[in-house]
Amino acid sequence: MDTEHNIKLTSAEISQLWTSYINSTMSKCFFLYFLEKVEDTQIRPIIQHALDLAESHIQKLTTLFEKENWPVPHGFKEEEDVDIKAPRLFSDTFMLHFIQSMGEIALNYYSVSQTLAVRSDINQYYAECLAELSQFNTMAKDLSLSKGIFIRAPYINPPEKVAFVQQQSYMTGWLGNRRPLTAMEITNLYTNIQRNALGKATMIGFSQASNSKEVRKYMVRGKDISSKHIEIFGSILSEADLPSPMTWDTQVTASTTSPFSDKLMLASTSYLTAIGMGYYGTSLATCTRRDLSAHYVRLSAEIAKYAEDGANLMINNGWMEEPPLASDRDKLARQ
Repeated sequence: MDTEHNIKLTSAEISQLWTSYINSTMSKCFFLYFLEKVEDTQIRPIIQHALDLAESHIQKLTTLFEKENWPVPHGFKEEEDVDIKAPRLFSDTFMLHFIQSMGEIALNYYSVSQTLAVRSDINQYYAECLAELSQFNTMAKDLSLSKGIFIRAPYINPPEKVAFVQQQSYMTGWLGNRRPLTAMEITNLYTNIQRNALGKATMIGFSQASNSKEVRKYMVRGKDISSKHIEIFGSILSEADLPSPMTWDTQVTASTTSPFSDKLMLASTSYLTAIGMGYYGTSLATCTRRDLSAHYVRLSAEIAKYAEDGANLMINNGWMEEPPLASDRDKLARQ
């Protein structure tokens, strides 16, 4: 990754690289444990491939930070945050769904990172990440399809002709006759149920395995929030005579021995919560029925409060790693 003219990294590039390192080290811990426990011979190569990608990204990012004289983030460590010898906490099917979902999130993240990258080597790095994750996403999706566990969104019938909205009642939601859901609204409801279903199952496993009473309580609260959101979104689909996706609750074992540190479980929960808030924002921006908009505003506020409480819990335990900051000019002046 040679650069010309010693071009400094921008704050946007640093923020994406720093976050990439944190997320890659977090993912590596999960993949190491999954690889140790997986029994399905078709799922094992997918997990191995995911682990190889995470390790490759960590190595490249470490080299880049050192070259730029930036401190390498602490992130998450194999020896601190995962016990691969702990009993099985999740099924093989859950592992496949989990890494597929993480791959989809990473694919979105890397696309944003590339748009923010200006320096040629950083742009090239994220272009390579995008190509790798695109290939990985296809592999994971194809395997899920072949095993019959890939959850497709509902089908809808094609319209007879192109139409344009004629009345303000198109936006009616609380009173009067509600119009049918648009394809975009269905997609958002369906995928938000999927993400909450994954989050709920993850919280169930974490709540069983956590060593901290505070963290266990936080995970149970997260599970309850996910259940509530699944019920709300599912009822809207049901009212429209559309199916809801399956949940993953039964894919969690009865183990109460934690394979992950409380720090890793809490941080990954905070990460998934932040991602969920972003998706709710996108859903709000693309829906035009008032009742749906009100749901997204209200539920976003609920998970924002949950995220804030999680951040406070991280800070109280000394687990929140501080991202790169701008210089405090007032402090420098006082010195």
